[in-house]
Amino acid sequence: MQSKANTVEEYLDELPADRKEVMAALLKATQAALPPGFETGVGYGMIGFSVPHSIYPAGYHCNPKDPLPFAGLASQKNHIAFYHMGIYADPELLDWFQKAYAERVPGKLDMGKSCIRFKNPSKVPIDLLAELCSKMSVDDWIGLYEKQLKK
Repeated sequence: MQSKANTVEEYLDELPADRKEVMAALLKATQAALPPGFETGVGYGMIGFSVPHSIYPAGYHCNPKDPLPFAGLASQKNHIAFYHMGIYADPELLDWFQKAYAERVPGKLDMGKSCIRFKNPSKVPIDLLAELCSKMSVDDWIGLYEKQLKK
């Protein structure tokens, strides 16, 4: 379910009460943990963190008018989703995350290539997701992204 919101505030205002609190807390924690250079906005129907054109003028290869996406959070129909392109592109970071999740969070990890899903809003490991966001700088992400594009 994609939001039609144009701002982060509009996105959060659309959420049901049981999701709004955790989404706001997750947003605050991830913004605080992100290395300098990433920008927060709304894109692809969700809240996203991206590398702005002022840093990476080429933009996203799928649509160069869009900034280079890095991470996102969304309230989907049956879950809260946290997207992190770094764990999709960096096997070492993925391995770290899977091990850290198993050590810190009870229950099975529900994950796709870059999407981590949480069916219960009260069980979102906000601190772990913030730590994940802190592990890749803008320069690291651009380098990894360009390396993957050349494959």
